[in-house]
Amino acid sequence: MVKPTLLVLAAGMGSRYGSLKQMDGVGPNNEAIIDYSVYDAIRAGFGKVVFVIRHSFEKEFREVFSAERFGGRIAVEFVFQELDYLPEGASVPEGRVKPWGTNHAVMMAADAVHEPFAVINADDFYGAEAYKTIGDYLTQLGDSRNSYCMVAYDLNKTLSENGTVSRGVCGVDSKGDLTSMVERTQIERMPDGRIVFHDNGADEPLAEDTPVSMNLFGFTPDFFTYSKEYFKVWFEANKDNVKSEFYIPTMVNKLIGDGTATLRVLRSAAQWHGVTYKEDKPALMAAIEKMIAEGKYPRNLWA
Repeated sequence: MVKPTLLVLAAGMGSRYGSLKQMDGVGPNNEAIIDYSVYDAIRAGFGKVVFVIRHSFEKEFREVFSAERFGGRIAVEFVFQELDYLPEGASVPEGRVKPWGTNHAVMMAADAVHEPFAVINADDFYGAEAYKTIGDYLTQLGDSRNSYCMVAYDLNKTLSENGTVSRGVCGVDSKGDLTSMVERTQIERMPDGRIVFHDNGADEPLAEDTPVSMNLFGFTPDFFTYSKEYFKVWFEANKDNVKSEFYIPTMVNKLIGDGTATLRVLRSAAQWHGVTYKEDKPALMAAIEKMIAEGKYPRNLWA
């Protein structure tokens, strides 16, 4: 049985949070969110972790997140996302500063990942249950193609008390497969208790248990091939917009829309934790302390 791989998207420099937030300690021994993600992945049967990073902070990152840190319990590899990693013959448009988005980051791992894999954000705390759920699903996929999955959270478990959030709102059919994913920005809980997103000045309500994506996807290696091909098309259409990004949902919606693939939506009832704003950090640290007290994590992860 092939062990799945964990692909950690860590190339984003934490624009809103203002530091290399992937390296920012949240646990009692300065553990980062990544440490808890890797710990949960090991427990869920993952065999390798691949970090997508940038050369500009490679040295610091490698020093912290080495295979030794994890006690040799999981294989560790590094791949790089840079602005100029583009299809043959393409060049970086003038004025382009930031990399090309989350699905471009996933593409960087094509040569490092040859088995079913889960994709996560480096700065989101998904919880042990989510890794077990997606790990079990991926372990059953074997050499299959075109059958993907994701873990969706209830919207009300993913809000920040310190500002609005953006979430991928999922449409799900009667079989439990994804029909669409629409990025909604500026979602927040209003003083009257409703959850709304602000859309061009209008407030559109959303149900408490609306399934939303937190960028926890499960794919097989054929996804790399589709991404490489479609990125060429996307690049030609979007290269002149210096802020355009090739997101994972962009690719997923394309493959679902044209009938190439299906994507099973696995539901998590867990509370999601993240650090969208630096004011979110104390709440996350308190949540981790509570989970340690409940016996869900050891006080020192890698002791």
